[in-house]
Amino acid sequence: MSELRARAEKLDAADELAHKRAAFVLDDVVYLDGNSLGALPAVVPGRVEDVVRRQWGELRIRSWEESGWWTAPERIGDRIAPLVGAAPGQIVVGDSTSVNVFKALVGAVRLAGGGRDEIVVDATTFPTDGYIAESAARMTGCTLRPVAPAEVPGALGQRTAAVLLNHVDYRTGRLHDLPALTAAVHAAGAYAVWDLCHTAGALPVGLDAHGVDLAVGCTYKYLNGGPGSPAYLYVRADLQDRFDSPLPGWTSHAEPFGMRAAYEPAAGALRGRVGTPDILSMLALEAALEVWDGVRVEAVRAKSLALTDFFLECVAEYVPEGRVECLTPLAHAERGSQVALRCPDAGDVMKALAERGVIGDFRAPDVLRFGFTPLYVGFADVERAAGVLAGTLA
Repeated sequence: MSELRARAEKLDAADELAHKRAAFVLDDVVYLDGNSLGALPAVVPGRVEDVVRRQWGELRIRSWEESGWWTAPERIGDRIAPLVGAAPGQIVVGDSTSVNVFKALVGAVRLAGGGRDEIVVDATTFPTDGYIAESAARMTGCTLRPVAPAEVPGALGQRTAAVLLNHVDYRTGRLHDLPALTAAVHAAGAYAVWDLCHTAGALPVGLDAHGVDLAVGCTYKYLNGGPGSPAYLYVRADLQDRFDSPLPGWTSHAEPFGMRAAYEPAAGALRGRVGTPDILSMLALEAALEVWDGVRVEAVRAKSLALTDFFLECVAEYVPEGRVECLTPLAHAERGSQVALRCPDAGDVMKALAERGVIGDFRAPDVLRFGFTPLYVGFADVERAAGVLAGTLA
């Protein structure tokens, strides 16, 4: 093990992102579950205390204006925008990923208009996306058609209204070709909706560059916003005046305090708002996003690939042959920021790993998932995790 350990030390010494680790609250555990819940940024507790004690406790209702509570959804959306390749004014933060999937998918069907009555959904999707897609199809009178992402271009036709895809397969870590699939959806005259939960903060997305129509994502994984932190909705600028949200709440009204009986949508990304913003978790997220100051997403992607490459090399070297099977593609263009290993006794193995200071997660029936968050995971962490995995499996 000494040669790989020595390489890990050299790689950590040359890492341009290594200093970011100090911006998080971490212990001596190797934390490889940031693809489920990101680590706590050190600035967050103090910021939340200020929100609770001063902004809420002292200023009270004045904070909607004086502390910027009212404009938080679009302000924080603009903080997320560079991380997914979007210009300002196209992202609004609020609600859960599930709610935003519903808004985006029904909105996409309405954009497509009459004559298009089919929704195509990623057949390997995270369950919630599938549930929402099925409900959205019933509500809009559409047929739901599950299709594997690689087969989407050949499945599209004149009836297709919207296509809902995951940028990364949550089980295997496979990265799907967003530019090519978006282009195929557009060639068929349909609208593309992308779920970015497993890519925002881990790799460049390029929403504007690739003409994505609508996108959603959570903020508690690679964006480190905290458990249950609010999700976000992206609506491309040129579609905003036609975006017809199925959840027209009072805060998305053109005159939210006019209390009018008739709904008139606000201009721009604000159409994606619904009800009163969840201020405590939203401002915790805003504080958490400060760790991205001065960080290039391209550097994050380069380190992510280097970390996952090194982990796979260490696993191949340390783990007994045939004990695990890698489900994650080896090709960089097809890999997100996680490694999934198939292991017959994966549930018991993951519990044993946690007892030995390596935190990943288990997906039934037989998958060990390890997420690599480049802002705080180092190469020595990777080498140690592979060594502990080998010892556990032995």
